[in-house]
Amino acid sequence: MSDTTKAPDSELDDDAAELAKLGYKQELHRGMSGFSNFAVSFSIISILAGCITSYAIALNSGGPSAINIGWPLVGVFVLMVALAMAEVCSKYPTAGGLYFWAGRLAKNKKRQWAWTVGWFNFLGEVAVTAAIDFGAATTMMAFANLVWGVDVTPFNTFGLFIVLIVIHGLLNTFGVNLVAILSNVSAWWHIVGVLVIVAALWIMPTHHQSVAWTFTGFYNGTGWSFAPYVFLMGLLMAQYTYTGYDASAHVAEETKGAATAAPKGIVMSVLISIIGGWILLYSITAAIQDSTDKGIGKLLTSATGLPPAQIFLDSLNNPTMAKFLLFIVCGAQFFCGMASVTANSRMSYAFSRDNAIPGSRLWAKVNPRTGTPTNSIWLCVTLSVILTIPAMWNFTAYLAVTSIAVIGLYIAYVTPVLLRRLDKGFVPGPWNLGRWSGIVGWIAVVWVAFIIILFVLPPSFPITADTFNYAPIAVVVVALLATVLWFASGKKHFMTREEAEHLTISADKLLEE
Repeated sequence: MSDTTKAPDSELDDDAAELAKLGYKQELHRGMSGFSNFAVSFSIISILAGCITSYAIALNSGGPSAINIGWPLVGVFVLMVALAMAEVCSKYPTAGGLYFWAGRLAKNKKRQWAWTVGWFNFLGEVAVTAAIDFGAATTMMAFANLVWGVDVTPFNTFGLFIVLIVIHGLLNTFGVNLVAILSNVSAWWHIVGVLVIVAALWIMPTHHQSVAWTFTGFYNGTGWSFAPYVFLMGLLMAQYTYTGYDASAHVAEETKGAATAAPKGIVMSVLISIIGGWILLYSITAAIQDSTDKGIGKLLTSATGLPPAQIFLDSLNNPTMAKFLLFIVCGAQFFCGMASVTANSRMSYAFSRDNAIPGSRLWAKVNPRTGTPTNSIWLCVTLSVILTIPAMWNFTAYLAVTSIAVIGLYIAYVTPVLLRRLDKGFVPGPWNLGRWSGIVGWIAVVWVAFIIILFVLPPSFPITADTFNYAPIAVVVVALLATVLWFASGKKHFMTREEAEHLTISADKLLEE
C-alpha cells in the first residue's frame, strides 16, 4: 500500500530532477497523464477540423485521388518526422521543445541555432492558433447560417473568432488540470465524432461511389495542365492537417514520466490521426452524389463554404442530421483551438524563460495558484488576434500571414532532427528508435525539404494577386525578424543563465539543496 501512495511523488521527483539536469526549475504544475499529453497533440492535429476545413484544397487539386491516396501517403512520411522528433524529445523533455533540442545538438553556434528554430516555432504556433480559431469561427458561422439564418460577413466572423480565442485563453488560465480534462474529452469527442459521421455516411445515403473512383477519381480546378503537379498540390491538404504534434513536447514539463510519455504522445497522435482521418476522408468522398466534374465544381462553390458540409446535405437527405454532423465538427474545432493555445503558451513561456521574447520576464512568470504561465497565454492570444485582423478586409492577406504556420513549424520540426543525425555522439533517451534511427531520421529530413518546396510553389494558374503564394515572403520576413532581433538582443541575453537566474537551476545546485 505504501508503494502505491508514494509512486506518484517519486515520479514527480524524478521528473523534476531530470528537468534540473537540463537546467530548469520545476515551476509548471505537473498534472498531466500520458493520455492527456497525447490528447493535446491529437486535438491540435484534429482530423475533424483539418480534414473538413482543408478538404477543398485536395478536392480542387487532384480530387478523390489526392484525398484518399494523398492522406496515407503523406501520413507515412509525417510519421517518420514524428518518430525522429520523439527520439530527441525523450532525451530532452522540456517545454521549449524544438529550440532547446537544436541548441543542445548543434556543434557550433548553439545559441544561434536555438534562436532561429525558436522564432520559427514561436511564430508558426501563433499563426496556427490564429488559423485554427478563425477556421473554427468560419465553420461555426456556416453552422449558424444553416440553422438560424445568420448572415455571414467578415466582421461577424472576426467577432466570433475573438470570442472563441478569449474563451480558450480563459480555459487555459484556470489551470492545467482543467486543460487535461478537456483534452481527454476532446480526444474522445474526435474518436466518437468520427465514428458517428462515418456511420451516418454509410447508413443513410442511398448511393455511394465505387471504390475505384473514390481512390483514383481525378479533378483539376487549378488551371495547371500537368497532372502530377496538380496531384502534388493536393497533398498540401494532408500536410496542413498533420501539424501541431510538437505540443506533446511543449507540455512535457506538465506530464508525469515525460521522457517516455511525451515521445509516445507525439507518435501516437500522428498514427491515430492517419487511421482515423483516412476512414473519415474515404467515407466523405464515397458519399459524393455527383461524381462528374460539374458535380465537384458545385461542391467547391457551395454556399456553405465547406464541401463536406454540402456532401452531408446532399447525401443524407436529412437536413437535421447534416446539421448535427456539422455541429460535431464545430465542437472538434473548439477543442482544437483550446489545445493550440496550450501548446503555444508553453512554448512562449519556455522561450521567454531563456530571454528570447521582448519583455521575457513578464511572459516567463508562472501563476503560483494555477501553475500556468498566465501572462504567456494572453500574449499568444493577443498576437493571434493581431495576425488575424487583415481577414476583415482581405482574406488573401490573412492567408499570406498564416502561411508561415506550416512552413515555419516544419522548419522548426526538422532542424533538430537534422542536427541529431549530424551528432555522432548523441546518447538516446529511454524512448528511442534503436537501429532504425538513421533511416527514419534521414527520410524525415528529405520529406520536409520536399514539402517546403511544395508549399512555396504556386497552387493555381493564372497567378494573380489573389492566387499568388505568399508563403516564401512570410518565411523571409520571419528569418529577417529573427536575424535583426538576434543582433539587437539575443546575442547578449538569450540562454544566458545569469539573466534567467530566477528560472533556472543547475543539477549540482539541486543536489546541494
